[in-house]
Amino acid sequence: MAHRSATNMAQLLPADGFQGALVGRVWRPGLGPSVVVVREDGLFDISSTCSTVSELAAMDDPARTAKTAQGERIGSLEDIAGNTPPDSRDSSKPWLLAPIDLQVIKAAGVTFAVSMLERVIEERARGDASAAAAIRAEVLRLVGDDLSRLKPGSAEAMALKEVLMAQGAWSQYLEVGIGPDAEVFTKAPTLSAVGTFMDAGLHPKSTWNNPEPEVVVIVTAEGKIVGATLGNDVNLRDFEGRSALLLSKAKDNNASCSVGPFVRFFDETFSLDDVRQTTVTLTVEGEDSFKLEGSSSITKISRDPEDLVAQTVGTHHQYPDGFALFLGTMFAPTQDRGEAGMGFTHKQGDIVTIAAPKLGALVNRMKSSSECEPWTFGIRALMSNLAQRGLINTRMAG
Repeated sequence: MAHRSATNMAQLLPADGFQGALVGRVWRPGLGPSVVVVREDGLFDISSTCSTVSELAAMDDPARTAKTAQGERIGSLEDIAGNTPPDSRDSSKPWLLAPIDLQVIKAAGVTFAVSMLERVIEERARGDASAAAAIRAEVLRLVGDDLSRLKPGSAEAMALKEVLMAQGAWSQYLEVGIGPDAEVFTKAPTLSAVGTFMDAGLHPKSTWNNPEPEVVVIVTAEGKIVGATLGNDVNLRDFEGRSALLLSKAKDNNASCSVGPFVRFFDETFSLDDVRQTTVTLTVEGEDSFKLEGSSSITKISRDPEDLVAQTVGTHHQYPDGFALFLGTMFAPTQDRGEAGMGFTHKQGDIVTIAAPKLGALVNRMKSSSECEPWTFGIRALMSNLAQRGLINTRMAG
């Protein structure tokens, strides 16, 4: 990986350093995936206390458990993070993984007005980036560019829906953006996410795509939000724009879900209210010297995180191992990269940095999904590995 922005350990950590309960996962050669707590004096393997992050999240006080658990020091953050990029990795030494494991990876879409309008534009353009600029102007003329004050499902929202339908401007994206029901979909298979400093994937046939910088909340089987991390819900605008039925192909490809760098569990230093106030920043740096910057503030979200969670889990749907939920993004890049009117799309080798003051930074290099490390370690492999290490305890089994 080009290390232009990928080796700054101070950037990797939250602004308050090691004050929070930071938990990750590390691949230990000869052992396998291990749950680690990030402390000032290094990374400590606490797998003997919690063999999975899912198990830790389900405990009464995950942050306190992480902070007080005894564990083996396996190295410094700098050394282990520095050994993570796949093209420079020493496979005899530990490296970072995505900080989630058995949680189902879910994502909420169209939760911000700006991104909602861009989805409408994608749909009307039928995946053609060259047609987007003219359609964008027409959509903004009809619906405006500030729907942030409109509460989804409200009488005002339903009145706007009627007006738009009468003008022939209604869209399935407006339905989930201002209607009563949120869009929540399965982003990627359990255990398939890549972590910070790893390559993230784009479908090789995509010619119009973008990063989606998001906060990812960690939720228990009971629907309790216990922590958060960062994520890149890599998006293929051309695929989804051609048909919403291609959502799975647009969203779920090898290495197309990036999560990290660490889960920060709630304690006296970090809470759900901090999540609600989070501003996520994005930087894209290309090998062609192109640079894109943007931000997404959770304060402008149309649906509160607790509402999104309530629409995801309940009597209608259960997640016994919990889930990680992408909250959505307001960032939809329209800055031209090359030919005027063609907007933004990734190029091979782009370095994407997604950061937030209390969550640190998630850094990935973009490559074709077919060129990223193949995903081979699934649930069966994890269970076999934990059994061989004597780490499947009665809490997991029960």
